[in-house]
Amino acid sequence: MLRIGIDIGGTFTDFAVWRRGAGADTAIKSFKVPSSPPHFAEAVREGLEVLLADVTVEPDEPVFVMHGTTVSTNSVIERSGPRLAMLTTKGFKDLLELQRLRLKVPTNLFSTRTKSLVPRELIFEIDERLLSDGSERQPIDLDQAVTAATAAKADGVSSLAICFLHGYRNPSHEQAARDAIAASVNGLDMSLSSEVWPQLGEYERAITCVLNAYVKDRMDTYLGEIEAYLRERLPASRLFITKSNGGVMAAREARSFPVHTLLSGPASGVTAARFLGQMLDEPDLLTMDMGGTSTDLSLIRGGAPMVSTDSEVGEFPLMMPVTGIEAIGAGGGSIAWMDGTVLRIGPKSAGARPGPACYGQGGTAPTLTDAYLLCGYLDPNHFLGGRMALRRDLAEDAMAPIAEALAMDVTAAAEACVAVATSNMVARLLPYLAKVGIDPPELTLVLYGGAGAVHGPLLASEVGIGRIVVPRTPSIFCAYGGLVCGLVHDTVRTVHGEAMTPGVLKRTFAQLESEGRQWLARQDCEGYLTGSEIEHSAEMRYRGQSFQTTVPLSAQAIAGKDLALVEADFHAEHERLYSHADPSAPVEYIELRTRILGTLDAPRPSPVKRAGGGDAPTGHKALRLDGRAFDDCAVYQRDDLEPSRHVAGPAVIEQADATVLVPNGFAAEVAAHGDLVLTRET
Repeated sequence: MLRIGIDIGGTFTDFAVWRRGAGADTAIKSFKVPSSPPHFAEAVREGLEVLLADVTVEPDEPVFVMHGTTVSTNSVIERSGPRLAMLTTKGFKDLLELQRLRLKVPTNLFSTRTKSLVPRELIFEIDERLLSDGSERQPIDLDQAVTAATAAKADGVSSLAICFLHGYRNPSHEQAARDAIAASVNGLDMSLSSEVWPQLGEYERAITCVLNAYVKDRMDTYLGEIEAYLRERLPASRLFITKSNGGVMAAREARSFPVHTLLSGPASGVTAARFLGQMLDEPDLLTMDMGGTSTDLSLIRGGAPMVSTDSEVGEFPLMMPVTGIEAIGAGGGSIAWMDGTVLRIGPKSAGARPGPACYGQGGTAPTLTDAYLLCGYLDPNHFLGGRMALRRDLAEDAMAPIAEALAMDVTAAAEACVAVATSNMVARLLPYLAKVGIDPPELTLVLYGGAGAVHGPLLASEVGIGRIVVPRTPSIFCAYGGLVCGLVHDTVRTVHGEAMTPGVLKRTFAQLESEGRQWLARQDCEGYLTGSEIEHSAEMRYRGQSFQTTVPLSAQAIAGKDLALVEADFHAEHERLYSHADPSAPVEYIELRTRILGTLDAPRPSPVKRAGGGDAPTGHKALRLDGRAFDDCAVYQRDDLEPSRHVAGPAVIEQADATVLVPNGFAAEVAAHGDLVLTRET
């Protein structure tokens, strides 16, 4: 079996390849090709052709292609989806307009509401009504539903979202509307909120359903292109798409429920970091994925990625469980600019074309990559292993207006750009950690992405993180996640308002587990799964609270004869998060959730072997750090470093796909499996 991991970034599309039976993860091949926005499939095809020229694939050899894509995300951000309509319960026409009646920025009285993806005139009210317990108060008028769908089709609509009040409790009205419309109106695709994500929260459920309908057509077209190519060039291949929860699903499933792919790219890197943490026995990690356009931060706590149910895509909430990602508009291509007398970094990026000025591809705006070059962090002759030469003169020309505005030389201006970018990251990171009750020194920072190993050590030094890990192949780490991920699916049941008993708890979790196993059986992996795991959790709160807490539940707690163990877990988690718990207070159960994980063969870690060519510095260079000039800093080649070799900062460690900056006060060592570990010494 051959596994291929693909990750599309704003600047590069990354590939990682591993063959079962080829040995450990040291046998992984990796490479990059430039991304090809807006036609991202072109870069995927180009990269696969590079792979096929280098790797022999037998005609009957199974090939698993694990593909992380930003196609659905870009559709939402760019609002480039098709014309859309929605059916809703009579009296709820303004559901998408009213939203949550909150200002996004409370201090800005002039802020405006997010413009809906569905025009108001294409929201159709249907006579029907279910009560909060799922019982029927008013039957659905199916003739109205068909008439509305017919009018929508005549208005150029190709996709329809159906979201009725309390559909999460009882899907019968949504299903009946779909069946009646399908029998009468041809060529209209439909998404049901009860199938996409049946959860309490009318606006959030509706917008999740709308997002699914909005990106469905473009995702279907994109996957059709990739599958057509694979049928021709890799006939025995199976295409899987990375999900926002860190797992993958069959391409067929992604065509029906593309909303699960909206945050897929960053989640794949977190999955890879979790795998690395297990190998290094590092259960508490902060991941930092810094590419050309943005930086994504995420947490792994106790060996499990933090899960969020209040993420956003574009300007819209996404309430389903996804790998918690804190996105910052700062990447290697982020442009530096003057806002009056204030230096700003990003969020605008130079992108893949023209890219930073130093790339020599026509870019003239100063970027963080130009700043790294001017500060000495990057070697102009060995960038990307020497495959791309960087132009210092062009970086200086681009940085000159910033230097003039700040009344300093270009090197000092470049360090100012780096410092501002670091401050932006700190301003987002510290509140993020405080919200989940974690202090920075408790964490190990895992760095990946093209710029992560350059800028990440500076962030760690600023916030007090004392341990950093740089994987062997940091710039293609999200693609590597495609080699170690499994199939992951979440199911949910709203139980708010029900009388919770041990019997109800066990019965509901048994139903959710059954749904998860049925999903797993549909994913084209029969005969290749090596095992499965089940995780249960509950959304709980004290009676009277307006927010709930996610509580992981053990099998022992669920199997108990009473709810004492379950509620003890809730009190303990509430105490950890808020330094307060009240075991005597009544507890409400809002939702029950189950996650199933199907495991596949993955590359196993093995100790690295060195050629014994020596691990002395290959040169020395000047670095600009902490407002100082360090004139004689050692430069090492990562492949030359023996395990346990001690490299004191400030220094630079170069490899074919990344540059690692070792700041002053840190020292680096190569761990047994080849990962680079930086430790604070002072």
